Amino acid sequence: MAIRAIIPEKARASAKQLKLSPAIISGNHVFLSGVTGSDTQGGMADDPETQFRNGFDKIGTVLREAGLTFDAVVEMTSYHVGLRDHFDLFNRIRLEYVEAPYPAWTAIEVAGLRRKGALVEIRVIAASS
Repeated sequence: MAIRAIIPEKARASAKQLKLSPAIISGNHVFLSGVTGSDTQGGMADDPETQFRNGFDKIGTVLREAGLTFDAVVEMTSYHVGLRDHFDLFNRIRLEYVEAPYPAWTAIEVAGLRRKGALVEIRVIAASS
């Protein structure tokens, strides 16, 4: 089975540095690497809302590069530092990006993430045609 990497222009530097693909197409699915809420220059906002929107916007960029939209997302896993403190805000923002039929979703509390100051890391799997 052939696989193909998806690397949007905005993600090329970090993909090269970390030696990863922002997404891989395998068969009829696109597997996205987890993203944090850093901005396009790599800065991490102190504001949870900004981080969450940045994360979903980065996912949208990768999906578009694969020719998809959030409607293609079938599964989402989110890893949270302080889950109970910001769950309602995260969920409200999540619902601005996904709609029925909603993707399967698991939210997990973690002690920390690789990026200092990151409150969330989000990974998704999308279906392609």
